[in-house]
Amino acid sequence: MNEFVIGLGWMGIYAPMALGSIASSIGCCIAGQASIGAMLETDSGYGRFVGISAFPSTFVIYGIVIMFTLNREVTIDNAGGLFGIGILAGLALLYCGISQGRACASAISAAKEKPEIFGLALAPAAIIEGFGVFAFVFALVISAGIPQ
Repeated sequence: MNEFVIGLGWMGIYAPMALGSIASSIGCCIAGQASIGAMLETDSGYGRFVGISAFPSTFVIYGIVIMFTLNREVTIDNAGGLFGIGILAGLALLYCGISQGRACASAISAAKEKPEIFGLALAPAAIIEGFGVFAFVFALVISAGIPQ
């Protein structure tokens, strides 16, 4: 039983990076596909479409920092905390990354039709980034209470 609990602790350490990586990959894929479609339908502005499609890449960075913050010797006393914080922060990053990819795809689609709303169309993606930052910061803060 102790080995299982220790394993969960290790999973919690790695989860934010793994789930953040999945989030960034899926989010960038969704936005990237919209970017490619927009480039086929417009004669200029390709750089901004590609730039928007990279927005969801931040979630893997947040996950890496959380992983390094959680990284410590895993014991019975700290395994539960490592697992809880790591999994929940990772799931929050996962959802934010996918959602931000969808928001970026919508912004790309709107900007190709009406270029003057380009900046405003990015507001939903920026709001979603804020939620990811909340999960990131709170994971860092609460991880300080986990025993070394």
